[in-house]
Amino acid sequence: MFPFDIEGIRKELEELEKETYKEGFWNDIDKAQKTMQKISSIKDQIKLYEDLINSAEELEILIDLAIEEEDYETYEEIKKKFKAFSKEAEDYKLSTLLKGEYDKNNAILSIHSGAGGLEAQDWAEMLFRMYKRWAENKGYSVEVLDILPDPEGGIKSVTMLVKGYNSYGYLKSEKGVHRLVRISPFDASNRRHTSFASIDVFPEIDDDIDIEINESDLKIDTYRASGAGGQHVNTTDSAVRITHIPTGIVVQCQNERSQHSNRETAMKMLKAKLIQLKEEEKKEKIEDLQGKYTQIAWGSQIRSYIFHPYSLVKDHRTDTEVGDVNRVMDGDIDIFIHEYLKKMAF
Repeated sequence: MFPFDIEGIRKELEELEKETYKEGFWNDIDKAQKTMQKISSIKDQIKLYEDLINSAEELEILIDLAIEEEDYETYEEIKKKFKAFSKEAEDYKLSTLLKGEYDKNNAILSIHSGAGGLEAQDWAEMLFRMYKRWAENKGYSVEVLDILPDPEGGIKSVTMLVKGYNSYGYLKSEKGVHRLVRISPFDASNRRHTSFASIDVFPEIDDDIDIEINESDLKIDTYRASGAGGQHVNTTDSAVRITHIPTGIVVQCQNERSQHSNRETAMKMLKAKLIQLKEEEKKEKIEDLQGKYTQIAWGSQIRSYIFHPYSLVKDHRTDTEVGDVNRVMDGDIDIFIHEYLKKMAF
């Protein structure tokens, strides 16, 4: 029995589609687009469920025919189909574990290089590529909200919006410190180096979620946006950095063309982080949050990526290991995400 209220989901889809036929539906473009996006997400859910049921029925028919006709040559085909079906079922089961209030939302993921200069900045850029590859493999889109490249190479930090159903539910498992061990290509003596980068993840929230933030608690700075290689991409101070003084949380955006748009995006990011933090701290009000909240403590790495003296990626929370580090760096990180979700659920 699948833990999925298919009839309830279909009813919700029916009600949403009725909304689209109402007069004036497109008068509020933002609201209409969110409704259409939700319709698309629900259709994806239903298709995933129906494809799984169809695969199970086809497999059952194939098994019955093989038994009835004593056709042992088809057993190898059955084994392959069963293996594929098992993976589909596992992926489906994991998607049902994402029951958090914001799990279905888009994700905002930030990468910050640790101490170590060029080596650490290169590691941050490698992780940036890894998450972009993962998103592409999922059919998600990526929008860079803010990036701080270094003229010598690599990136000091980057914040990106990952758009896709359940993207936050999956990526929230990536929050923490990621450790790299390798022979540094920047070391003339070919010595082994250990580098760190921190990942922070929070959900993109809807504009209609209203939370009170005192203007007096905000420090707002503007600066010139930078492009690849550190060059300025415009001649005005359009990039915006907002600091929430009571908590020390800092957000920034330079993706939009105008300072006003960057400020709106940065405020949206700040609200999302404060809501997430409020829930984690079990506080009733934003005003109850105090203290300095840095990205993540450096001593709490969640995963190690080892290129030398052997090839291994190990998640320290679940003890999950993968021997092919290059495959992981190409975006194949689902096994770590899945094992983390299963551990948190059971």
